[in-house]
Amino acid sequence: MTVYTTLCALAALAMLIAFINSKIGKMQTTIAITAGALLLSLGMVIAGQSGWLLLENAATDAIERINFESFLLNGMLGFLLFAGGLGIKLPNLRRQKWEIAILALLGTTISVVLIGGSLWWLGQWLGLDVALVYCLLFGALISPTDPIAVLAIVKKMDAPTDISTQIEGESLFNDGFGLVLFVTLFAIAFGGQEPSASGITMLFVHEAFGGIAYGLVLGLFFHTLISATNDHSMEQLLTLGIPTGGYVLAGYLGVSGPLAMVVAGIIIGNWTRHTGMSHASEKHMDHFWELVDEFLNSVLFLLIGLVLVTLTFHSEDWLLMLLAVPVVLLARFISIRVCYLGFERVRRYNPYSVSILTWGGLRGGLALAMALSVPAGVPLFSGAEISVREALLVMTYSVVVFSILVQGSTITPLIRRAKRWENDKAAAEAKPLPSEWE
Repeated sequence: MTVYTTLCALAALAMLIAFINSKIGKMQTTIAITAGALLLSLGMVIAGQSGWLLLENAATDAIERINFESFLLNGMLGFLLFAGGLGIKLPNLRRQKWEIAILALLGTTISVVLIGGSLWWLGQWLGLDVALVYCLLFGALISPTDPIAVLAIVKKMDAPTDISTQIEGESLFNDGFGLVLFVTLFAIAFGGQEPSASGITMLFVHEAFGGIAYGLVLGLFFHTLISATNDHSMEQLLTLGIPTGGYVLAGYLGVSGPLAMVVAGIIIGNWTRHTGMSHASEKHMDHFWELVDEFLNSVLFLLIGLVLVTLTFHSEDWLLMLLAVPVVLLARFISIRVCYLGFERVRRYNPYSVSILTWGGLRGGLALAMALSVPAGVPLFSGAEISVREALLVMTYSVVVFSILVQGSTITPLIRRAKRWENDKAAAEAKPLPSEWE
């Protein structure tokens, strides 16, 4: 089975699950596809172990042929982040710029330290002598909320504007910072050398600030091209050039492609659509990129479910999976709450903001792709059967599945309460005050 055949089969299966869900289940598409993929992969494992069908080896071979890390990080991610950037409203983003920056930088750092330190302490207490750097490595790959998973859910939530903007903005920008932390810890864990403070600083400046600057140049360049034509088809083709050629060039320049796609998407979605496109072209662009986004998300979350087939479970795996979810959730809550202690000194916020940002901090394929990049064969600790790669994968997988299936499907009541508070606040502010003589 070739990679192309596998992807075509997965795309057809994803569309079938989405169609059945639209007629029967009516769950959010991302949740339905992840649940369907999980049931499918579990069925493959059971059938393979029972000897009913020899599907497990075929599925494992197909997933490994695709090279999940390369397929997502160097392929789909550019399209999905550009589509996400197109939907960001710049006035809302500008109003929340400091909150988003602090959540993406300080919040992610606090979360990495809390997750890594907690897992290391719990491991020592349970007799698992895991190196601290491996625990911090997991913290770095799981702390950033996945923009792909978050945007797929947020678009259907209809949450209050300020909360939606914070969730979207944080998820689109914190992956660049998280990736820098992951690369640094990766070098410490497997590179055999201690990176210097200056080296870490230069890496961050080059990756993060270089990606933002490159995204500005890329967005302005394509804005000029799109504004110079009135052909609807050519305008759509030019938008395709950003996540294809633009993303590849970012890799050669050594800057953050994900951040560049977000910035370029914001420029096209907020400036070009109003000054360089007709109303018809604007509608065509929205429909086109919504279709691309839905299709690629469907394939991606089906792939996430099928990764389960490639895992071999040991006794330590189950323990790590049980620890991972509460540790990550608690670290997410503390990191958000610490940031809001500062925010609330300046502005009044919806009382459900921290809860929604905590429960809405979904993880997805990006975290799995980073976990899959860890070299195989390195034992988790001396004498262990389980490898570092396997431990990171099972913990990441448990958090991803829990966040999408449980958090994604139960966040609606929180959204309703937040919207009710917003409506009550608006009604109170609109109510006329009694005059003094009354």
